[in-house]
Amino acid sequence: MNRENQELAGLLYFLTKLGLGEYYPNKLTLHSLFEINKNSIDEKAVLSLEEIPWCFLRKLFKINAECRSCTQLSIRYEENSDLSDLDLYTAEDSADSKVNPLDVIVALFLCADSLLQQEMALKMSLCQFSLPLLLPHGNKSQCALMHWALRDIVKEWCPHDLSESKGFVEENIIQANIPFYSFVRLKNCSLPKSQFLNHLLSSGQQSCSIFTHRDVEGGAVKRQIANGLVEVCWYLPSGGKTLDIFPEPIGFANLRGDIRESLTQFNFLFQVSTATFVFLDRVDEEEHRILTSLQDVKSKLFLVVNRNGENARQDMMSVKTLVGELNLSNNRVKIKDSRQNVTEFSNRLCEAIKTSLLDVKSTINIVNMFDEAIELGLSVDESKTDKQREAAEEIMDDIGVRSIPHYKKQQLPLQGENWKRLSQLEKEECRLKKPGDSNLEEYKLQLHAEKEQIRKDQRKCKVYKGMKRFIQYLSSSDKEERDVFLKWMKLKFNTHSRTKLFELRNKFKEQCKNKDVKLIAELDQALVDSSLGIEHYMREMGLIYEFSTDSISSPIAADKISHLPALAAEMLLDGYPLELLDGDASNIPERWVTDVLMELHKKVGQKSRLLVLTVLGVQSSGKSTLLNTMFGVQFPVSSGRCTRGAFMLFLKVGEDLKSELNCDFIVVIDTEGLKAPDLAQLEDSYEHDNQLATFVIGLSDVTIINIAMENANEMKDVLQIAVHAFLRMKEIGKKPVCHFVHQNVSSVSAHTKTMTERKHLLDQLNEMTQIAAEMERKPAIKEFTDVLDYDMEKNNWNIPGLWHGTPPMAPVNTGYSEAVAHFKKNLLQTMMSERSNEPSQIPEFLVWMTSLWKAVKYENFIFSFRNTLVAHAYDSLWKEFNQWEWEFRKEILTWQTAAELEILNADNESELETWNRLVGKKKLEATQKIVDQETIMKEKLCDYYKRRGKRVNLIEKYKAEFSTSIRSLANEIKHSVYAKLDCALELKITLKQTQDIQRQYRNVIEKRVMKLLGDCNESTLTDEELTQEFEKMWAEATVNVGGVKERDIAACVLKQLRKSFSNRNVNEELQNIRDLNEFGRCPFKTTRDHVDSFLGKVQHLWTEDLQIFANSVIKSCTQFVLDKVKTNGDYQESFTKELLETIDKALEKDDHNKTNTLFEIDLKIHMCGIASREFLKMHRKFLTENNPHSQLKKYKSQYRSDFLDLYRKKDHCQRKANDFVQFCIKPAVKEYIGRSLGVDIVDEILTSSHSAKFSSRSFFQYNIQKELLQKDDFNSFLKYIDQYEMYVKDWIFQHIQEKMAEDKTLCKLKNNILHIILNKITRSIEWASKDQGDVLLPDDKENITKLISNMRTFLIKDISISEESVKTTLFQIQSKCHQFINCLKTSINELKDELEEEISNSDNITETLNQLPIKPQDELFKRVFGCGKQCPFCFAPCEAGGTEHKEHHTAIHRPQGLGSFHRHKSRKLVTALCTTDVYSEKNFRNSKTGNKWHPYKDYIKYYQDWIIPPDPTIEASDYWKYVLVQYNMRFAQEYKAEPADVPEAWRTITKQQALKGLQDAFNMK
Repeated sequence: MNRENQELAGLLYFLTKLGLGEYYPNKLTLHSLFEINKNSIDEKAVLSLEEIPWCFLRKLFKINAECRSCTQLSIRYEENSDLSDLDLYTAEDSADSKVNPLDVIVALFLCADSLLQQEMALKMSLCQFSLPLLLPHGNKSQCALMHWALRDIVKEWCPHDLSESKGFVEENIIQANIPFYSFVRLKNCSLPKSQFLNHLLSSGQQSCSIFTHRDVEGGAVKRQIANGLVEVCWYLPSGGKTLDIFPEPIGFANLRGDIRESLTQFNFLFQVSTATFVFLDRVDEEEHRILTSLQDVKSKLFLVVNRNGENARQDMMSVKTLVGELNLSNNRVKIKDSRQNVTEFSNRLCEAIKTSLLDVKSTINIVNMFDEAIELGLSVDESKTDKQREAAEEIMDDIGVRSIPHYKKQQLPLQGENWKRLSQLEKEECRLKKPGDSNLEEYKLQLHAEKEQIRKDQRKCKVYKGMKRFIQYLSSSDKEERDVFLKWMKLKFNTHSRTKLFELRNKFKEQCKNKDVKLIAELDQALVDSSLGIEHYMREMGLIYEFSTDSISSPIAADKISHLPALAAEMLLDGYPLELLDGDASNIPERWVTDVLMELHKKVGQKSRLLVLTVLGVQSSGKSTLLNTMFGVQFPVSSGRCTRGAFMLFLKVGEDLKSELNCDFIVVIDTEGLKAPDLAQLEDSYEHDNQLATFVIGLSDVTIINIAMENANEMKDVLQIAVHAFLRMKEIGKKPVCHFVHQNVSSVSAHTKTMTERKHLLDQLNEMTQIAAEMERKPAIKEFTDVLDYDMEKNNWNIPGLWHGTPPMAPVNTGYSEAVAHFKKNLLQTMMSERSNEPSQIPEFLVWMTSLWKAVKYENFIFSFRNTLVAHAYDSLWKEFNQWEWEFRKEILTWQTAAELEILNADNESELETWNRLVGKKKLEATQKIVDQETIMKEKLCDYYKRRGKRVNLIEKYKAEFSTSIRSLANEIKHSVYAKLDCALELKITLKQTQDIQRQYRNVIEKRVMKLLGDCNESTLTDEELTQEFEKMWAEATVNVGGVKERDIAACVLKQLRKSFSNRNVNEELQNIRDLNEFGRCPFKTTRDHVDSFLGKVQHLWTEDLQIFANSVIKSCTQFVLDKVKTNGDYQESFTKELLETIDKALEKDDHNKTNTLFEIDLKIHMCGIASREFLKMHRKFLTENNPHSQLKKYKSQYRSDFLDLYRKKDHCQRKANDFVQFCIKPAVKEYIGRSLGVDIVDEILTSSHSAKFSSRSFFQYNIQKELLQKDDFNSFLKYIDQYEMYVKDWIFQHIQEKMAEDKTLCKLKNNILHIILNKITRSIEWASKDQGDVLLPDDKENITKLISNMRTFLIKDISISEESVKTTLFQIQSKCHQFINCLKTSINELKDELEEEISNSDNITETLNQLPIKPQDELFKRVFGCGKQCPFCFAPCEAGGTEHKEHHTAIHRPQGLGSFHRHKSRKLVTALCTTDVYSEKNFRNSKTGNKWHPYKDYIKYYQDWIIPPDPTIEASDYWKYVLVQYNMRFAQEYKAEPADVPEAWRTITKQQALKGLQDAFNMK
């Protein structure tokens, strides 16, 4: 094996030992280092050689200057004083466990791909490390000149000739023409060359370790592959003459190893250097030959000689010989003797360099060293990138002599004025500030038309050569070629724009001092226009897609465009940022961003849970540096260009952290600096910052507020903006985590010393929270902790200054890196344990992004925010809440039915006080039952909020409202149950009265029957004769049967009416009423006296609003009364109470008409008059049906049969059993079916295919409006708008009828209930027929009574068997008990067949529904109707969940003309939409505002509980626009107005478009 192969084998062995074998050559990628895993969070001790390179890279990417120290294993060897125990082999092995830091660096550069090499060089430069200039490749003579690796390093410095003007130079360092000094050594050299260099470069500052040397950790370890390495660093002056070592920049090169082993490198350095310093002790023959062969040594060679040791004289002779032969002057030879320390000798070398600088006539830059390298046979790494460089230059050549603004206007037209104008139009669409005299809806259409025209123009824009080449190269290259091409583009653009931007910035700073606002704005725009970078090309590519996707005509064009999102998604995965918000135009290409991220979502197998993090802070406060240090990424820090907006970067999460972090990617958002002091004077500066902060905070799970201590004043404004944004997020359900990072806090006791500052910060935050809450109209929020979970200790972080010393020579402060790493570790650990927001996948993130961006364009963000994720989350909860509510109601209704039966089944012989106690007991039971159910429901709500996958964090703010709704529901149910129990008691008392009369006459009849039987037994009579005798007896016995006295219903109603006004000083008006009977017979007429305000009286003259309202209330209340009357029962006092409460609720809901007490009295008297007459009919019907004479008459045939059977001594057991079933069981069974049917119908509706219609209010609204559109009937629309409650009730009733008619559903339900109760009755017979000890009752007729009594006990909660009916049917029963039981079972079976046939033949569904005690239509109405509030402007109904919500909202508002609003002068119906008006400059006035004009946008002052967000699109309200156009004339006639002047564009809306608008508004797909 030759030497070259041996060296290569040695290299591969060494790389394998470090675990890098698989990455050689150049296979380690930059992107692979961005993954977030446990190693990137926890820096563990290095325990193996394989861990060393990764530890070095991790620390280097955190810009931690201690990274070179991790090249040694963390193994501690215990001291052992006994040398006899020393294992020589162990000692030798321990040396093998160490690695020289230079070997690690060389190994990593050999394995890294070109981009990683660049990034490593950049990070090492920040740490002020020396960088590889010539990199050895195994064979020491085979080196590469590292042009490409160093190409991206840009440095700033201030040469002394610019220090007076405070100017500075910013340049790519390898293109800078500066003096270049090389330092080499001979084999026999004892001087620490690298140490001298470090001293040389750090004089006057704290000692630095730019070059690794033998005294650093691992520096003394023998180098394996680093000999032949040439490192380079630069000294850069700061402009401070007392601080700077040299007055101008200088390059320093350091060759590792002696020159004989690296002769090529030495020759290269000598040729390119201003001077070369050779360190030596003596010169041997070979070295003498090498040095004497050099050209131009007099001016370029310095000898640094160490006079040392026993052979000093002999060594010095070899040096003297060389000096003489080279003819070097004394000042070119620097001799160090033992009397001089390193510092003193370094100063001598420094002086020598300064002196030589005076003679420098020409300089060279590293880029121009290319020819010398090629000439000496060295490779140049950049040569591999020629193809990509040429491609970038081709695009650059296209710019030519044109100015950047001119080039961008011509070649990148899509991001020009049209794009910015489109942004302005979208904002104006949201704010409507400049409509002039135009109708707002017309103005919106004009804006929409202009937007469409711009889009059309944008689609016509040509794609120019440079852009085509850019897309072509990105599309056709492999990844590495693409990456290098983009890097060349970046480098070329930076270089091209640096000079121009430098000039503009200087002018900008000058004008900022003069405070010329106009000129500042112009220069600011010039800075934007003169910036050109890859982001502009990527932006143009995105806009090509944005404007082309809806107009691609040819498949070829489609193919060229359609792959662009996938390409950008690939770049995102490879670590490139995506421009989220174009800061130049303040716009988002939504389609482009959406499709790119959806492509990424596909590429990762739809596993795209995101944790989003953003940093906000003042301009130049170190935001990007903080992110770069935290995650090792590459956000531009000082690129020489001006970029605005927000960029997002996707960092993959490792498998070892995915479950703990609950995400697949960490998305880092970098934004432009807020509150730039220079731009603060510009008109829209604050608004721009507010929008940006709200947007990025809204997208983020974690927000870092970066506070640089020197920018405290500007930071106050940033805090104001951030607090405002956090408040907005709280209100829309987003709960980000916030951390405050205080930069440049360097003291070791900073945490203690900054306690006061942290308290001061919290005070500031509290103050700003109050200001923001006032602006957003949220007065309940007083402190910052009301907005966010904020802990003064846990949410504040102190980070020392970035630089360790004075730049540009200062390295990055290790304390900065360590503090940032600690912060990152704590931040991610907190997110693992306390993440409050459920992670979004990319589709949800995009929905959220779109909603946020839409909302930030409005002035009132909170009330403008409309998000489908929130809507779906809210709807999901509301659906479940509805189900819980029905389960609650059903449980209580079932219990209530049983309780009512217990009251009705109470012993008739008991005193009233006993029944009252029973009712009291039942009320206590009800209360406990309701409390239990309320607790269960609250637990379900809490459990729901703990679920994953329901996005509950978005609806956190509604939790309290739903909890309040549960409490309200419990109170409502309790009120209802108490009323029903009182009604049951009233009914029991009434029935007892009738039954007492019935019992009295029953006893008379039974005595007469027995007397007649005794009389007739003395003779033999025929059946006909017996019947005649019975009829005669019956007539005499019942001739005087009376009934219950009729109540004065009108007086009862009047009493309740007066009671309702008892505390309001209006009894005088009511005292004059003697009889309600005469009231309510004529139509109710409103008068001027029904309103107090002058405006109201005037309005009454020319509007009928109050009359319409009164008619609506009367109609609704009349229906309520009629529904009560239809039930088979007696009038109860609670009916009037409910009626009056219904009127009170209607008056309370009415925000439009400011009525007075007189109106309320007149309306209630009118309604009570109607009710009293209807309730009287109901009462009379009940008395008729329960009249004792009628009840006795029902049993006449039975008594006759009993009389005949007793006379004939005939066995009547089966007939008696039949009579018992027909008169006692059958009515009870029918009642049971009626009581149970209502609940079962509701259950059937809610579990059938129709259930979705009632699942939530929004879904109900969608279905009801969709059906209206399909019916296309004007009267239905009118009723829906003007009598919404009535329409909903009728719609539900009709829907139930239709459902019950389908497949005889009602019959099936009745049969199911029938079988349930008959089974219970059968079981009751079995149970009742047994005595104690499970023994059958004795077989005698006396035990039949006990049997029936036992049955009644068993069925006490199921059916009510009338005691009077039982006694009547069992009159003089002669049968034995066992025989009666068998007959009873037979009769029950016959009853089953009989009732099944009755059910099958019954077809009057309407009558059945009306007579049910629990009406399904009422239960479903409660479920979907909600609070009943309507929009104060257009009367659209509220769709918010629960009944106790604080805010009303509806998905779709409508033109106000549909609510009868019209212009007073023209009397034309109004086309205005409140969703437009409330975001415009228009005003309104009404009784609420005291007839004073008030801005629509501040409507919340008078209607605090209404949220009216803007329509999400111009098409969202197409449904009601279509309705107005279709029935314009009819609505005008109905409202006695003139037809509306509808915009022409509305006339083109089709029925399909109207339906689509409805679907979009309710998020129905």
